[in-house]
Order: sequence, then C-alpha cells, then structure tokens
Amino acid sequence: MHAHSALQDWVLAVLLVSGGFFLFVASLGILRLPDVMTRMHASTKAGTLGAGLIFVAVAVHFGEMVAISLSALTVVFLLVTAPVAAHAIGRAAYRMRVPLWKNTHLDEWKGHYSPKGGVGSDRE
Repeated sequence: MHAHSALQDWVLAVLLVSGGFFLFVASLGILRLPDVMTRMHASTKAGTLGAGLIFVAVAVHFGEMVAISLSALTVVFLLVTAPVAAHAIGRAAYRMRVPLWKNTHLDEWKGHYSPKGGVGSDRE
C-alpha cells in the first residue's frame, strides 16, 4: 500500500471525476444524438478523453514504472485507434446509406462516392 499525500489524493479525485464525466458525456451522446455521424463523434472524442484521464489516474495512483508504462501505452493506443475506427464507422455507414440527420446542411460526398466503392454514384 502506498502512502498518498493530500495533493495526490486531490489530483486523483480530479482525474477520476473528470474521466467519469467525459465517459458519461460520451454515453449520453450515443443515446441522444440524432444520427450515426454525430454519435460516432461523441463516442470517439469524449470517450477517448474520459478513458485517457482514467488511465492517467491509474498511473498517478500506482506510481510504478509498469503501471505508468502500461497506462501510457494504452492512452497512445486509444489516441491512434479512435480516429481510425471513427473513420471506418463513418465510411461504412455512408456506404450503407444510413440516413443522415434531417437537419444536415452539407453532404460533401454527395455525387462523389458510390456505395459499392469508387467514385461517381449519387447518394439520393
């Protein structure tokens, strides 16, 4: 068991509460946002930040090189894979013609992206 200072306890509390808040916001975004594109945005941005803050709290709490290394590697992994996953989800949804939100004002891919892959088929 490690002895923690009051400052370290406060830092841990702030990291854990902040991480939990962002994870809550991500889950709320998935439930409440209107289409797959905006849900994907909420889950990747807020979810990655929330999980990253939790892993930083783990590193601060344990303070051992193994915990710090694993936490750092996990955060880097999240930061590298979340954008790739979001892009793949968004691309797949667009290709499958999942409807965009009714108030979407701009579809930059309309007329340029075929659902079967390639260029030139309109999204109607």
